[in-house]
Amino acid sequence: MIRDGRSQGLGLARSVVTELAERIWRVRKNHTWIDAQVRADTAGAEVRFYYDGALVFAQRWPTRAEAIHCANGHLRELQRAGWVTHW
Repeated sequence: MIRDGRSQGLGLARSVVTELAERIWRVRKNHTWIDAQVRADTAGAEVRFYYDGALVFAQRWPTRAEAIHCANGHLRELQRAGWVTHW
């Protein structure tokens, strides 16, 4: 979302407001990495998966706990396939 700071008398031309997401895990394999991030809001939570920084999949859940449970299920599958956790 982009807000115009001038309308609030701040003297700013433009400022960008970004959504904050929490990284809950990262795995690595063959110089590649996958991140899982969760972003919660009043409508629920969204889990996002990034492959080398590019968003490849996102899914909404009613609660943050359900989103993390989904992400942890994918983590177990990746670990079985040889991916190693890395922070």
